[in-house]
Amino acid sequence: MKMMKRSAFLRMFAAAGAALLAAPLAWAQAPYPSAGPITLVVPFAAGSGTDAVARVVALKLGERLKQSVIVDNRAGASAQIGAQFVAKAKPDGYTLFMTTNTSHSANPWLIKSLKYDPVKDFTPITRVGELPFALVVHPALPVSSVQELIDYAKAHPDKLSYGTPNSTSEVASETIKYVTRTQMTKVPYKSSPQALTDLMGNQIQMYVADLGSSWSMLKTDRVRTLGVTAAKGSRLLPNVPPIAKTLPGFDLTSWNGIFAPAGTPREVVNRINAELQVILADKAVQEQLAGVGFEVWPTRTPEEFAAYVNDQLAYWGKLIKQAGIEKE
Repeated sequence: MKMMKRSAFLRMFAAAGAALLAAPLAWAQAPYPSAGPITLVVPFAAGSGTDAVARVVALKLGERLKQSVIVDNRAGASAQIGAQFVAKAKPDGYTLFMTTNTSHSANPWLIKSLKYDPVKDFTPITRVGELPFALVVHPALPVSSVQELIDYAKAHPDKLSYGTPNSTSEVASETIKYVTRTQMTKVPYKSSPQALTDLMGNQIQMYVADLGSSWSMLKTDRVRTLGVTAAKGSRLLPNVPPIAKTLPGFDLTSWNGIFAPAGTPREVVNRINAELQVILADKAVQEQLAGVGFEVWPTRTPEEFAAYVNDQLAYWGKLIKQAGIEKE
């Protein structure tokens, strides 16, 4: 009798132990994304153009996935801090990365000791769109077109200065300088709002500004907008000509997209991509993002986005080398 009781106890103990061991496995295999909140890392500060877009997308993605999507700003070192964090994150779909051409097109050509690989360390999900950039000047400058700016710069060498708070501003300005053979002075900044403030104060006279941080000012007479960097122009600034109209071939697009760490399961990537396609096709979302100076322009598949990332990496490398910008 005692032996039977002991055997029954051992069977019960074994069954309970098996259940405890199986519980974490069942949790780990729970359908995505039921295991917990998703973190959307942004490598720029709160209030930046990318941050504004991320918060709109995160809210809508959370609604579609029925799971919280939390924006995590990991700013600094020209997007390197955020990129390194995501590159080392667990590839399970619970850490995503909304970034731009800064981390994935420009940094490999501008930074000597880059501690992440923009291709090998990430799984592309979709391009979200582009943040248009515009060439703006202080209104006291006696120019009203890109050609007049070039003529003025040639007539007054080293008299004009321009701000460079990010890679797009720097590469665009240096390319203009290279192509036109003009002499202007570069003034580095840590943030776009700071550069815009100094432009309005006439501390600098020229600035290739992102519409995300300068959108409200572009609607006033405190700055004068001469051109946009994308060769196709911008739907947000339909009356502003592309710089390419004056400088044929000039085309610089500041794109924005979402990645996951390399090795993220294909089914998870496809799920996120599918939800984002629905979100970005929503006219209300497009209008909301246009309000912060952003144009929705998604890729259809992860493969299409991957090809775009590779093309942009090569294109930015060509521009940076052509302009003579050296790695730091």
